[in-house]
Amino acid sequence: MPFEPMPIATRTSPLALAQAYNLQAILGQAAGVEDYADAFPILGLSTTGDRITDRALLAAGGKGLFTKELETALLAGEARFAVHSMKDVPTRLPDGLAIAAILEREDPRDVLLVANGSAQLTDLPKGAVLGTASIRRQAQALAARPDLEVTLLRGNVDTRLGKVRDGAIDATFLARAGLRRLGRDEAKLTPIDTSNMLPAPAQGCVGVEIRLGDEAAQALCDAIQHHASALAAAAERGVLEALDGSCRTPIAAYAHIVQGEIRLSAEALSADGKQRWTDSGAAPAAGLAEAAALGRAVGERIREAGGPALAAIIAGTG
Repeated sequence: MPFEPMPIATRTSPLALAQAYNLQAILGQAAGVEDYADAFPILGLSTTGDRITDRALLAAGGKGLFTKELETALLAGEARFAVHSMKDVPTRLPDGLAIAAILEREDPRDVLLVANGSAQLTDLPKGAVLGTASIRRQAQALAARPDLEVTLLRGNVDTRLGKVRDGAIDATFLARAGLRRLGRDEAKLTPIDTSNMLPAPAQGCVGVEIRLGDEAAQALCDAIQHHASALAAAAERGVLEALDGSCRTPIAAYAHIVQGEIRLSAEALSADGKQRWTDSGAAPAAGLAEAAALGRAVGERIREAGGPALAAIIAGTG
């Protein structure tokens, strides 16, 4: 009996396509089909987030700008899977959809790139110009180096590296996960340790979204789920859920499993880095619900510690 094609919706950026082709091969192996390109065809879509390159995402509506068109294709039956970088996925999904699998996590750390390689924040000269579109990276950098000048920089890897190499800016951040998935030489450079700079929640995680009730897609997702990565993503996204995470609130979180225990560290900051609230916690590495509950508990403690100041930042008035 021939295999009914199950399309994968994806953005068309080089990184998104690399992730989609990787998922295509993984699904093919799980389904036991040799011609996985025909079994799981790629449906490339341009998203609102891809089309906006001249301003920060907050000014255009925040999270969800990289997922909406993919989710529309899922709901319309044009795709059976949508593949996402989980750091771009809102904590609240449209009705009828679910994240059914998390693939094995890549290195979640950031790399600070300068003209001659990589650096640590302490290495940058006084008053250096840092290019980034991430309010989280901006806040963390200014918390460590308030003398830095931060300027908006969006675009793909080559666009951002080009700005560094032509001297328009002194440094920029890139996620090591993306560099590795693209096979870039820059992935070999030294990243910033998580003890010095926590990543965005679920950075390095690729999620697979499906329609609820799609039993065939769910079965395949059950087969490809990477349990440890899913637990980490659930804990970190639990922090986001508790803090009503959006593009206006600088939030960072990192969870990993040590000796059967999931350990989580998280923080929220003001955009200028002058205010910072941190917390951490641990719980048995059991199920996704327990991991998410850990994240929400840590997030709630951060919210409580931040009080009115953090509440104002979350509301967009601070």
